[in-house]
Amino acid sequence: MDMKEQKTGPDQKRGLKGEMKREMSTAQAIALGFAAAVLIGSLLLCLPVSSADGTWTNYLDALFTATTSVCVTGLVVVDTYAHWSVFGQGVILLLIQCGGLGIVTFTTALMVLIGRKVTLKDRLLLSASFNLDTLQGLVRFLVRVLKGTLIVEGIGALCCLPVFVPEYGLQGIWISIFHAVSAFCNAGMDIIGADSLMGYVGNPWMNLVTMLLIVLGGIGFIVWWDVLRVIREIRDGNIARRFWYRQLRLHTKIVLTVTLSLVLGGALVVFLLEYGNPETLGPLPFPTKLLASVFQSVSFRTAGFATISQKGLTGGTVIVGILLMIIGGSPIGTAGGIKTTTVAIVLFTALATIKGDADVKVFRRTIPTKTLRKAISVTLVFGAVLLTMIVLMSVLEQGSLTDIAYETASALGTVGLSRSYTATMNAAGKIVILLCMFLGRIGPISMAIALHMKGHSKVDVKYPEEDVTVG
Repeated sequence: MDMKEQKTGPDQKRGLKGEMKREMSTAQAIALGFAAAVLIGSLLLCLPVSSADGTWTNYLDALFTATTSVCVTGLVVVDTYAHWSVFGQGVILLLIQCGGLGIVTFTTALMVLIGRKVTLKDRLLLSASFNLDTLQGLVRFLVRVLKGTLIVEGIGALCCLPVFVPEYGLQGIWISIFHAVSAFCNAGMDIIGADSLMGYVGNPWMNLVTMLLIVLGGIGFIVWWDVLRVIREIRDGNIARRFWYRQLRLHTKIVLTVTLSLVLGGALVVFLLEYGNPETLGPLPFPTKLLASVFQSVSFRTAGFATISQKGLTGGTVIVGILLMIIGGSPIGTAGGIKTTTVAIVLFTALATIKGDADVKVFRRTIPTKTLRKAISVTLVFGAVLLTMIVLMSVLEQGSLTDIAYETASALGTVGLSRSYTATMNAAGKIVILLCMFLGRIGPISMAIALHMKGHSKVDVKYPEEDVTVG
């Protein structure tokens, strides 16, 4: 080793330690940003102007509502349509939009709008919030995300007008806007009534619009751009139509394949298990059974809207629903859960082990080892937190274990579906669910950042290998 290499060693170590500290502060900044939004929202919601009857709202209920809004969960302890005034509903909608896009994205967008320069620190935070590996083109990416969000939510609101305006008059305009934003952000909150969308179970248009908004928000923004890129290539004649799927990036292929499989598979399970259930699909005509099954499958994966009774679901459907809640949506989108790509990578890793393959191959591509470790770690941590919270809730709260597990998974997966259990919880239970919602929103992000630190905080020492018997 020459003298130059010896001199640069300590500097490199200091640089790597500085990088680690910077990434840690980034993760903390994101968590603190969400916490600040929750705190401000709770203070606004407890004010008399935020309630429909002009009285102060219990702070724990206001805090719970602010948390479920920012974390785009949808579990509520007071009726959104009845308890809150238009001002209060506006605060909730702003918190949903802020939480759906991400606190860093939202604040950076405000800086761009007022003409403030986006600093390197801002770019680092933005990169971390989107879980991207580059700082190039971040502001341009942000602008595209904002434009895409406003366009999709705007079109969604316009599509809701023919349903809500004839029924609610001018108030239907506000309901349409609220519903479109809530659906796209996968929040699952509505200002229609106490029964969510059960009154529209047989309305194909309302179901289709809502499901489309949920899926578009849940698949992630980078999937949008990749699909649009391929469409432009086909339009320009650079790609043959029959080869369009091959031109998509690996991430997009996995997201679209897993999303479609989960939606159809979940719908089939709901249809079969609930077909004759008098409390859910039983009384409905055959076409409506199919529609309600698909909607329930889509909603299970972090949306939170319901067209059939959740309390009436059979035990088998509840178990499948919890699994779908855990999986959630896709990265860099508005949904929660451990994400479709994470589950896909874990499953492909297991298949590769069974087949005796040295590498994990997906769509003729090899998945890097660091990605495999990240996927497995995120899955195990999420599972451990979920199990811990279920046990804690079972100690603090009364009720069946089925209801508790469903509620806890719904909170940690930021879903928002409930078996009529949320409003029955005591203060301790509300705090646990509140914590689950917060962890569910920032957990995967913080975990991804922590696992992306490249492991250079200390010297990488190689030890001798020794096999361990497993299985």
